[in-house]
Amino acid sequence: MGSKNMTIDEQVAYLMQGTEYGDEALKQAMAQELGERLVEAQQEKRSLRVYCGFDPRTSDLHLGHTVPMRKLRHFQELGHEVMFVIGNYTSLIGDPSDQDKLRPQLTPQQVAQNAQTYAEQAYKVLDREKIKIRYNAEWLSELSFEELIKLASNFTLQQFLTREKFRQRWEHGDAIYLHETFYSLMQGYDAYNLKADVQVGGTDQLFNIMTAARKIMTSLGARPNIAIILGILPGTDGVVKMSKSLGNHIRLLAAPEDMYGKVMSVPDQAMGQFFRLVTRWLPSEIAVLEKRVREGKLHPRDVKMRLAYEIVSIYHSQADATAAQENFIRLFQQGSLPEEMATFHLLSGQTGLDVIVESGLVKSRGEGRRLCAQKGVRLDGELLVDPHAVLLHGGVIQVGKRRFVRVVVGDSA
Repeated sequence: MGSKNMTIDEQVAYLMQGTEYGDEALKQAMAQELGERLVEAQQEKRSLRVYCGFDPRTSDLHLGHTVPMRKLRHFQELGHEVMFVIGNYTSLIGDPSDQDKLRPQLTPQQVAQNAQTYAEQAYKVLDREKIKIRYNAEWLSELSFEELIKLASNFTLQQFLTREKFRQRWEHGDAIYLHETFYSLMQGYDAYNLKADVQVGGTDQLFNIMTAARKIMTSLGARPNIAIILGILPGTDGVVKMSKSLGNHIRLLAAPEDMYGKVMSVPDQAMGQFFRLVTRWLPSEIAVLEKRVREGKLHPRDVKMRLAYEIVSIYHSQADATAAQENFIRLFQQGSLPEEMATFHLLSGQTGLDVIVESGLVKSRGEGRRLCAQKGVRLDGELLVDPHAVLLHGGVIQVGKRRFVRVVVGDSA
């Protein structure tokens, strides 16, 4: 069944898919408000106004960045008005919600440069023809000091100091700067200015959306928006939040084979989060897959291959996904290679010998040269004859029968 033919209850289930509030009663309250707002919109023959803010602090996005974008796409599919807000003003501060230290402040030039490529990558998820791009400098730069005081009067310092990251910094004697508390006020004012019915964000945005935005909208005489709070996508380790700095990320600009292989390395227990947060699958489809795995009718590996195929199809094409899957089967199944292995980030100019030494596959350059001469090193199944040749692409390097490393292009730092 297509998303446009859903009943209100089915729409609520679809839009609440992947949400986490840390409190079941709060989740049910938001689901009820969402259902009521959907009924009203249907009766009034209008669409809901939905937005999510994105601070372009980087131009190189990974799969974790797309979680709120995927939820915006769900709203698009149901015919609602979606606003993609570039935080070119909030980025000047930086959201402290998930940080245990002060974020570096970006210059307007850095923000503008990042925003250009940010939106283009977002269009791999969102329908370009059905989205409004807004920049919050339009209204935040016009706020007077008097208006800022009025917004700030809705909060106490205790509310900020009890937040986890602020509390940790306070307890450790680390500085908490006053301007960091402005971020929540600015985000709340975004929601008010946009007359939003719904605001989408991750669990690290719970305070900013559930407390700040709803309180500010109410204080300014507006109806508070509904908070769609999404779970955080784990990285390829299946545990820690996907992060470029940790090297457990899957880049949107990664080659199809690399993207497919990275998804296949995700532990089985994390697949459900990937199903709900980054695929186009409906709740009913996910329920069937998970049921068949529990009953032993589907092998987790086969389901993960479907997941990898789906993700590569989104960010590349079905043809690319098919080729990546065939490559994976050839290398990992027919060749009996392991599905999980360490990752090495290849820098420009590095050779095969550099990789096998620095990744720890061999103990010395001499051992590496000797193994290559003895035809004991392979790259994607092919013999690595010249260990001093510069590697121009990623792949899987195998040393002997049991030592492997997945080589990906680019620095993880």
